[in-house]
Amino acid sequence: MDRMHTVIDSPYGPLTLVATEGTLSGLYMTGQRHRPPEESFGARAADDEEPFPEVVRQLAGYFAGELTSFDLALRMEGTEFQRSVWDQLKEIPYGETWSYGELAARLGKPNASRAVGLANGKNPIGIIVPCHRVIGASGGMTGYGGGIDRKQRLLAFESGAEAALF
Repeated sequence: MDRMHTVIDSPYGPLTLVATEGTLSGLYMTGQRHRPPEESFGARAADDEEPFPEVVRQLAGYFAGELTSFDLALRMEGTEFQRSVWDQLKEIPYGETWSYGELAARLGKPNASRAVGLANGKNPIGIIVPCHRVIGASGGMTGYGGGIDRKQRLLAFESGAEAALF
């Protein structure tokens, strides 16, 4: 499999963008749980090598508060259940949150909130596939692969309470 990656700055620290066969397949934060080993990302590429320019442009628009949804080709590698969870994450509107139970119910599996949480935690394309918008049933901040602090900051940014400073 042909893979390459680049690293860009963001208000939430460096983001590693990974492409597989020319399609975005990963967006990882520094210190992210379930982050694959660096050597699996392929050769380092420049920001202007495809498919990265459009990804970088849309992320810049998001961090500037001008873009509320992404329109990018994505290559989501995971089990069928994981991919179904990740597809549902893309349905959570900007600035809103759903609970794990709500997400499970929308998948037609109301008793699968724990499995939904595990799949959510393994989302390979953070921010763009907004796993940060999933919260606990009581409204509390539960685990986030990029860290609870980043999750709180992303949610505050989307609600207009914090500027991204990008």
